[in-house]
Amino acid sequence: MRDLTITIYLAIFWMLFNLCSVFSLKSKTIFVTSFGDNVLYTLHALDKQTDQHVVILQSRRCRVDFDKAPNRIIICYETTNPLNWIRAIYHLATSNKVFIDTYYAFLAVTNFKKGVQCIQLWHAAGAMKRFGLEDLSIHNRSAVARRRFKEVYKRFNYVVIGSEKMHQIFHRAFDVTNHQVLRTGIPRTDFFFNEPEKTEVLANLTEDMPVIKDKKVILYAPTYRDKQLIVHDLALEIEKLYEEFKDEYVLFLSLHPAVHVDLQHDFIDFVYDVSSYHINHVSLVSDVLITDYSSIPFEFALLHKPIIFFAYDLEEYERTRGLWDEYEHLVPGPIARNTDELIHILKYDEFNMGKLISFARDWNEYSHGNSSHQLIETIYQKQN
Repeated sequence: MRDLTITIYLAIFWMLFNLCSVFSLKSKTIFVTSFGDNVLYTLHALDKQTDQHVVILQSRRCRVDFDKAPNRIIICYETTNPLNWIRAIYHLATSNKVFIDTYYAFLAVTNFKKGVQCIQLWHAAGAMKRFGLEDLSIHNRSAVARRRFKEVYKRFNYVVIGSEKMHQIFHRAFDVTNHQVLRTGIPRTDFFFNEPEKTEVLANLTEDMPVIKDKKVILYAPTYRDKQLIVHDLALEIEKLYEEFKDEYVLFLSLHPAVHVDLQHDFIDFVYDVSSYHINHVSLVSDVLITDYSSIPFEFALLHKPIIFFAYDLEEYERTRGLWDEYEHLVPGPIARNTDELIHILKYDEFNMGKLISFARDWNEYSHGNSSHQLIETIYQKQN
């Protein structure tokens, strides 16, 4: 039924896209976004360096608010609004620059005209869990679905990378070649090099949560897992952390939007839900990160702050989701299999900061604070 639903959706999309393709291409840039962060920084550089007309096709899950401007159209393109959906398809069929920030099935049926450039602006600087052609679940999908995946990947003219390590992953995940890679760095990492922006963010967060002036911050940002929609279902034992660190630390929870935060009142001055804040912003005020298989460490490491990898379900995760390498080789910090081990690591400061700094350098090889500018300069020079 899933494949049938997608097939019907794509058949309608294909028909509308072809109808809209009778109109000529226009000099305009379209961003299709579900995450928003890379798009936001790229958009700032685009506004400074060109006078391009811009269309932003924004999914419901995107939590970035884009400013309106005279040369900008913002469309929520969900099928629940048929008129907006058709408008989105029209712009997609008539734009000569198309930026995307994740996998979009509709690309399988978008036969772009000659001269259109489709740029994959992937939403993460690095990756631990497999995706694309290396996703373990692909073997359980139908032959039709597997062909669709490959058709989507064929639409990428360019893929933006921050390191050669990510180049190797995209080669395996999307079957991209060397000439398709743009070594311009990841736009959203520009934040970590922008001192005025960091100062403003720090001031705003301190005003919202003055507790960070008095206590250090543990940031817990786990990967979203199916069927774990309540904090109490997570393996992290908050009560133990509270008993050990309540006088020195506060615990920030940055969780997936689908996760319901159900906190006991006992932790009211210790646990803070910061899921609505930008992860890079709360990273700035955090003293240590606890995560698992998320892509957050690849950027957090730029701050040269310690990371604990809470891999309580490592064997199961490797079996069901798959990792790009042995976990011990991937991560730049100590691994905890339970909360007691995590507490011990934090209490006795068992971190190898040299390894973490090397990790940050290797995965952010091309990200030095001007990635957005370099990307726009590269793309629009290729046009000339």
